[in-house]
Amino acid sequence: MTTGEKTRGKPAAAETQDDVDARIYRRIFDSVMSQRLPPGTKLPESSLCDLFGVSRSVVRRVLQRLAHDHIVELRPNRGAIIATPTPEETRQIFEARRALEAGLVRLATRNATPEDFESLRAQLRDEHEAMHRSDQPSWARLASAFHLQLAALARNPILEAYLKEIVSRCSLIVAVYEPWGNASCEHEEHAAIVDCMEAGDAEGAIRLMEDHLVELERNISLKQDAPQPSLKQRLGLI
Repeated sequence: MTTGEKTRGKPAAAETQDDVDARIYRRIFDSVMSQRLPPGTKLPESSLCDLFGVSRSVVRRVLQRLAHDHIVELRPNRGAIIATPTPEETRQIFEARRALEAGLVRLATRNATPEDFESLRAQLRDEHEAMHRSDQPSWARLASAFHLQLAALARNPILEAYLKEIVSRCSLIVAVYEPWGNASCEHEEHAAIVDCMEAGDAEGAIRLMEDHLVELERNISLKQDAPQPSLKQRLGLI
């Protein structure tokens, strides 16, 4: 295990088993969310054991959790791969996301405090900076984080958990189908949604979110033309 893989603030030896599982899960999950680890990528157990310095039982436990969250597909006698959504799944996932985020926006508009809106504005500033740095992985991660942060303001953990799953699956779709360099979410559209919410205009914010998600789906090109870096590169371990 490399120095960079130690848990910040304590030596690796102090990690509990849950810490280890969570660290590996988060590395793979974040690599998918930032589009470093595209769908169809093989995740050989032996390679993951070597990269993370853990046993096969640990790797299998993490892969099972990722499969439960629809990030990974476990194929009998063939190993694990990052899940690859089909065009029909893409349509269904975006349909579900539009319905779910409409409800979350309405609840968040009602429940958010002035401090919450300050936090959303800070998130938007980070998005803007990443966009102008042309930092695609950070941009994609922050765009997804905006939707999850907004969902948290609804104060409904069940709906928030559903959105987290859907957003991760949408990130897979973007990694497969959206051409590199495109914005997975438009910063100005996020800002307009927050403007409406802060003004107490829940219906206006819902309409903007609907338009925003429709446009995101429309930008997806149903073909895959991705480079093939190594698993180590995709996991951000180089």
